[in-house]
Amino acid sequence: MATLQSLAFASPVSKHSHQVPSFAGVTSGAIRSAGSSFSGQTLHLSSSQYAPQRRKIQMSRLCVMMVKPTIQFIQGTDEQTVPDVKLTKSRDGTNGMAIFRFDEPSVFDSSGEVGEITGFYMIDEEGTLQSVDVNARFVNGKPAGIEAKYVMRTPRDWDRFMRFMERYANANSLQFVKS
Repeated sequence: MATLQSLAFASPVSKHSHQVPSFAGVTSGAIRSAGSSFSGQTLHLSSSQYAPQRRKIQMSRLCVMMVKPTIQFIQGTDEQTVPDVKLTKSRDGTNGMAIFRFDEPSVFDSSGEVGEITGFYMIDEEGTLQSVDVNARFVNGKPAGIEAKYVMRTPRDWDRFMRFMERYANANSLQFVKS
């Protein structure tokens, strides 16, 4: 699984709180003290005594979330079938195409209940790559497969796609075979 690093948040410490909320079981204590101008000693004040002199303390944290790379045809419904993927790239490396072939995809089992196929979505910790170039294959009037194409028009698009595929391959035990 991959990890997602989101933007940190800032929150003032509440006057009623003795602990700052934390992630992954790590807690941090808020220290409330005021320096005495008479003796130079530090006084530890309780919450009720400290209320008039409340300071806003901003805490920044990195939130780490787990995201499994997935493919979806209906947003919110993960495709369980692992596809056969073929890649093409231009000689100059400026563009390329990925062709995904799904034999008997699970989306056909749930499409009537969940909704219609709206596109091809590749979701990972960096966001979503999407395409609307999706074609269904039918045999004897019954859905048998799906072919989806994702076009990469720049080297940056290619690099982003390859990062997704590396994560997806690791999560689904796939390997790259050069032909």
